[in-house]
Amino acid sequence: MRSACLSLLLVTACWAIALPPVRLPGLHDGGREPGAPSMPTGPKCPFRCQCHLRVVQCSDLGLKNVPEDIPDDTTLLDLQNNKITEIKENDFKNLKGLHALILVNNKITTIHAKALNPLTKLQRLYLSKNLLKDVPANMPKSLQELRIHENEITKIKKSSFQGMSHVIVMELGSNPLKGAGLEAGAFGDLKKVSYIRIADTNITEIPKGLPSSLSELHLDGNKITKVTADSLKGLKNLAKLGLSYNDISSVENGTLGNVPHLRELHMDNNALTSVPSGLPEHKYIQVVYLHANKIAAVGTEDFCPPGFNTKKAMYSGISLFSNPVPYWEVQPITFRCVFDRSAIQLGNYRKK
Repeated sequence: MRSACLSLLLVTACWAIALPPVRLPGLHDGGREPGAPSMPTGPKCPFRCQCHLRVVQCSDLGLKNVPEDIPDDTTLLDLQNNKITEIKENDFKNLKGLHALILVNNKITTIHAKALNPLTKLQRLYLSKNLLKDVPANMPKSLQELRIHENEITKIKKSSFQGMSHVIVMELGSNPLKGAGLEAGAFGDLKKVSYIRIADTNITEIPKGLPSSLSELHLDGNKITKVTADSLKGLKNLAKLGLSYNDISSVENGTLGNVPHLRELHMDNNALTSVPSGLPEHKYIQVVYLHANKIAAVGTEDFCPPGFNTKKAMYSGISLFSNPVPYWEVQPITFRCVFDRSAIQLGNYRKK
């Protein structure tokens, strides 16, 4: 029995010497069997960013530069809420299919003159809340929407929007534009623009040469002192005009005749002493905000025409509160072309 056991131990030892050591996949060769094909690498995406369906989101990451390795087929690039200070010449060099670029709330002071040249299909450019002192040079002619409010731009040059005939929306508010602030003809090439907002700046007059395509013009919170007939000449498609929070004391006779399709007029918080002329003859106007002015009297023909069939639309909102007009002296017939009594806002005047 002892000799049989000894023989069995010798045979087991011989087998152990003869067998090669076991190699476990993953310990020595990266997890691949010898001769196996390499694993395909995934699509590139900037470090810490999220990439999905041609959308690259790199917002709120504390980035100081535009990241590298942005996929060439990106259509939307979101870089808002970072600390980017400069856009360099080659930051977007391969992004020829980019449609939207969001750079809101960074610290951008400089955009290289050639940085936007590769973006021949860009439609939306959001540059709000940065430190730009000038409108970027050589913006893509394909742009449809430009938002560049809350920067440090002091002047809009005639050449700023040259050739940009596809722009529909233009947002320039909250920039320290000085005096007139806008060179004559600055908007001359914007043949399709329907919305322009230049609010909360220091401009002292309505910009000259505004495109006839405009349907909304917002100039609230400026230092405009008067509205002349020439300032709105040619704006036959204008439907909404915002002039609240200015220093306007007069509206020249014939002004409203130049905007025949106007539906909303916002002139509250100004220095008007009377209701602007031309409202009774206006066929389409429906909303008129005149509160917080210095209007001391309201006549029976300040808003409505003598007849009942000359206006195409009834008023849906008239505000006259916070004016020194004794509201109890206003005749009910004054508002005969108002849709509903609740559409009229009157109230006591309190001196500041």
